[in-house]
Amino acid sequence: MSDLSPDYHYNVIGRAIREIDAAGPGLTLDALAARMGMSPAHFQRLFSAWVGVSPKRYQQYLALDHAKSLLATRHTTLAAADGAGLSGSGRLHDLFLTWEAMTPGDFARAGEGLTIRHGWFDSPFGRAIVTGTERGICGIGFASETGEDAALQDLLSRWPKAQFVHDPALLRPWVLQAFGARPGQNADTPLFLIGAPFQIKVWEALLRIPSGHVTTYSDIATVIGHPKAVRAVGTAVGRNPISLLIPCHRAVRKSGALGGYHWGLPVKRAILAHESARADAANTAM
Repeated sequence: MSDLSPDYHYNVIGRAIREIDAAGPGLTLDALAARMGMSPAHFQRLFSAWVGVSPKRYQQYLALDHAKSLLATRHTTLAAADGAGLSGSGRLHDLFLTWEAMTPGDFARAGEGLTIRHGWFDSPFGRAIVTGTERGICGIGFASETGEDAALQDLLSRWPKAQFVHDPALLRPWVLQAFGARPGQNADTPLFLIGAPFQIKVWEALLRIPSGHVTTYSDIATVIGHPKAVRAVGTAVGRNPISLLIPCHRAVRKSGALGGYHWGLPVKRAILAHESARADAANTAM
C-alpha cells in the first residue's frame, strides 16, 4: 500500500497520536519519527498534512488545561444557535451525518426484534468497537482505556434483547468515513439513535456543537428546556452510545475541567486536541 493512501495515513497518525499522548511534552520530533519508522522530515509532512498542525503544536493541544482555553475562546452557547440545528443533521470532520431515532415504544422493548451488527476497527484514538443496524451506526466505543472485552460488553449490554451478529463488512464503509480514512466523499453517514426520549434530546443538542468548540452541561440543560437537570444531562451525555459522531467529548464543566468521559479521559483529550488542530488549520487556510 502506498504511503500516500488515506488508509495508510489514518493508521500511522493514529499510532502517532497515541505515542504523543503517552509520552508527554518531552517527546522530540526525531524520537517520534523513529518510532514511526520514518525520517523526521517525512513524518512531519505526513502528520501536518493529516492533522493540520505540526507534532509539536499538537502536543500543546493535548495539555491538561486545553479545555479551559477552549471554554474561554470557543464556548458555544447552544441557546443562541440556529434552531435548525435540531433538524436531525450535523457535520463533523467534513462528514455529513443523518440520523433517526428509535421510537419510545421500540426503546422500551430493549432491542427485541432488532438485529445489531458489530465489528472491531482501528481508529486514530485506538481500537474501536462499532455496532449498527441497516439504518446506520448505533454504537461506537473505544477500548484503549477499558480493554476490548469490557468495551464490547458495554455496548452489547445496552440492547439486551437484540440479536447480535459479527458483521464488520456492513459497517466498514460508514466506519472509514467516520474515522476520516475516506474524507471528502460527500456521502451521508447514517446514525440510528437508540435511547430514551430525554437522552435523545441531549444527544440532539450535542450534535449542534461545532467541531473544535465546546459547551457546558448546564448550557445543554438550558437548551433542552430543563435548566435544573444538569446532573441528569451529565448522565445522558455519559450514556451516549455513538462516541465521536455524537460529540459528547465537547461537553465540559463550567470550570473548564474536562469532566468525565465514558471511554477514559485520555481519549477525550486526544479527540478534543485533534478537532482543535483541524479547526485552527482550517481557519489559518482561509
